[in-house]
Amino acid sequence: MVVLAASAVGAAMAYQTAARQRDYRALLARGDAALHDEQTLGAIEAYSGAIALRPDSMLAHLRLGETYQRRGDVEEAAREFRRAAGLDPSAIRPVEELGDAEYQRQRYGPAIEAYQRSVQLDDRSARVSYKLALARYRDGQLDAALASLGQAVRLDNRMADAYYLQGICLRQKRRVPDAVKALETAVSLSPALIPAREELADLYRALGRRQDELEQLQVLAGLDREHVERQVAIGLAHARAGHGDLAVVMLGNALERAPDQPLIYSALGQVWLDLAPTRSDALPKALEALERVASGPSATSDILTLYGRALLQDGNAEAAERALEQATVRHPVDPSSFLFYANAAEQQNHLDASRRALMSYGALVPNDPELASRATRIATLSLRLNDAPAAADWFERAATASPNDLGLLASLADAQLRAGSRDAAQVTITRGLEKDPKNAPLLTLARRIRIWK
Repeated sequence: MVVLAASAVGAAMAYQTAARQRDYRALLARGDAALHDEQTLGAIEAYSGAIALRPDSMLAHLRLGETYQRRGDVEEAAREFRRAAGLDPSAIRPVEELGDAEYQRQRYGPAIEAYQRSVQLDDRSARVSYKLALARYRDGQLDAALASLGQAVRLDNRMADAYYLQGICLRQKRRVPDAVKALETAVSLSPALIPAREELADLYRALGRRQDELEQLQVLAGLDREHVERQVAIGLAHARAGHGDLAVVMLGNALERAPDQPLIYSALGQVWLDLAPTRSDALPKALEALERVASGPSATSDILTLYGRALLQDGNAEAAERALEQATVRHPVDPSSFLFYANAAEQQNHLDASRRALMSYGALVPNDPELASRATRIATLSLRLNDAPAAADWFERAATASPNDLGLLASLADAQLRAGSRDAAQVTITRGLEKDPKNAPLLTLARRIRIWK
């Protein structure tokens, strides 16, 4: 009897196990069918039911994660992928998809860890090596990204995206010739890869390779005929290459196809403004083109800056000041608007506004290569405003940026004297006379100090 009872229990358990397995497979199949029909809620319900029957099922957790990802619930997707990877540490797919989910969440560190695990499991996947490189690039690890990209292109030397990213990384590393080579390889492998062509055109522009830049822009215009920006880019490239008349023709043709595009009027205005020094009809045409787009509420800072420049060249400082002041408060702001606004305000004898504009420019452009001249100008405006302490401060900055300019040291010492800082002036004069004992302005200032003593 005991044997018969044990056999009955075993048979019942086997039956339950088989039934549970059938139900599990049926739920997986139901989830797959629902997902195929884009019924993600039904798929989630089915896969969750399968997990309830088989909590140790890597496949059920993986498919549930993929369903969450399709719904845009990336956090839940990452959780399920992590569980799937934990249930089967040798499985490649859940680890790679975990990396994808973490990358999508912009959690680049965890994405890198996941992709590295995937590469350890299978180091023959160019796709995963590229994903690892992309995550490393986003995380600011340029050298590590380049190492992964090297592995990717060794595994698949026709992966255009890998060469494109390689070009970006190399450019940021200032390895410009290598960057050009990588980007050229990318576009040769995938001629329709627009981002790579855009990057290559921009790099050619930075290198002054005008014809090469123009060729890339023309290809881009052929690939992307719907966007007028492509035609505008070609026109401006012709202008940079010194072909102003051809630029005007190109932009005029673009205007005929899209007569209401502010971007084209702005570009035409820019080209005509650049031609103004050599053509008497250019400035009126620049003003005509720019006025059409600068007068509306949607005028950008770039457009208002161009319009203000044209008005300044036309001698209308009052209108230029108004336009340029607007340019400084439209976002995103064109930093150069502050410089031109400073010019217009100074012409209108609005000295404090001019000074503040020059200071604001420095806040936007901290690595200003023209710091010495800008600081000198701020200091000079400060003197005209009877603000000797500020003048001394800005002459000090100018002298620091241009330490061998004895004229700046003399101006600094004079401002320090006006501010009542006689000891500081003495130090400045001594510093200058050590460089040139016969410097007349410094000697004059030294005599002034002796007289005052």
